[in-house]
Amino acid sequence: MSDDRLAEMDIEVLLRFGLPADGVVRSVLFGDGAVAAAITADRLGVLPRAVVFLGEVVRSGGTGFAAELPEPLPGPAAAPARGWLAAAATVVRDPAGDQLVARWLDAVAAVLALRVTNRESNS
Repeated sequence: MSDDRLAEMDIEVLLRFGLPADGVVRSVLFGDGAVAAAITADRLGVLPRAVVFLGEVVRSGGTGFAAELPEPLPGPAAAPARGWLAAAATVVRDPAGDQLVARWLDAVAAVLALRVTNRESNS
């Protein structure tokens, strides 16, 4: 899929259905969903370390806590990040769910880091 097509994915729906499910839906969340979120964050100028930090906030305080942050990611990326976290918070019920959300954010950060590194090496 192209970046534009991936960026059109409804990440919030993927989180609502992928977090509580095993199998294919979760695979899509951690595959295409993580890439789509990384594209969104990249287009909004987010650095990978900000997404890693957000994952640590989720690990420490929980998904619900992170969803209530006024700026979970910096600048214009705050709005989509709040949406992702709010969607995740509707289905996460325990610390294991928080860990899963944090792992997803780690996957987003890893893809974002690859995009940034590849762009810098091609410049």
